[in-house]
Amino acid sequence: MIQENLATVQNNIASAVKRSGRNDDITLIAVSKTKPVQMIREAYDCGIRDFGENKVQEIVEKYPELPDDIRWHLIGHLQTNKVKYIIDKVVMIHSVDSEKLALEISRQAVKHGVCVDILIEVNIAEEESKFGVSAKDALPLIEKISRLPGIKVRGLMTVAPFTDDADLNRPVFSALRQLLVDIDSKNIDNVCMDCLSMGMSGDYEVAVEEGATFVRVGTGIFGAREYKRVEG
Repeated sequence: MIQENLATVQNNIASAVKRSGRNDDITLIAVSKTKPVQMIREAYDCGIRDFGENKVQEIVEKYPELPDDIRWHLIGHLQTNKVKYIIDKVVMIHSVDSEKLALEISRQAVKHGVCVDILIEVNIAEEESKFGVSAKDALPLIEKISRLPGIKVRGLMTVAPFTDDADLNRPVFSALRQLLVDIDSKNIDNVCMDCLSMGMSGDYEVAVEEGATFVRVGTGIFGAREYKRVEG
C-alpha cells in the first residue's frame, strides 16, 4: 500500500510542478506521526528519507530504531521544555512561533554543538485554533532572532484550514509565498528565505503550484491515522 501511495503522491507533485512551470525541487516529508516503525521502514525502503513528527516523544522513541540517514523534521507545536530532547536529532524545526522558543532552541543548539535550521510558523489564515504568529509579526520576530547562535532562519511554514476543496486554500498559500518574498527582500543577515513548508494530504498539489518547497503528507502515504484507544 505504501509503495503505491508514494508513487501516486510523487506523480501528483511532479504534475503540479509541471503545471506551475517551476524547475526547483520539492521535498516530500512523510508525516509518520502515530505510525509504527515498520511502516516508516517501508517508506524508507521506497526511498523516502524525510520524515515529519508532531510530538517530541515520538521522535525520541523512533530515532534509535531507524536508520541514521533519516532526516527528521519537527512539524508540530514545540514546548520550550522539550527542545533539549530533539535538538541533536532533527534537521529542521518547522514550528517556531515565539522569541522565547527561538531563544531556547539557540541555547540548546549551542550546548550540543549543532546548528539547527528553523522555519517561522505563520497563522496566515488567522484561525483561532492554530498556532503561529500573524503575518504582520513574522518579520519583527525574524529580525529579533536572526542573530542568535546555533540557529538559521530558512523560511516560513503554515497549517492551512481544513477543507474538502483544496482550491479554497490557494489564497492562503499565495499569501505565505508573498510574505516570504517580502521578508527575503530585506536581506537580513543569517536569514535565507528559501524554504516554504505548506500543503498536506488534502491540498499539497495546490501548495506546490503556489510555491511550496516542502509538502507534509501523512494519510496520503500511510493511510488514516491510528490513535491509541482509551478504554473506559
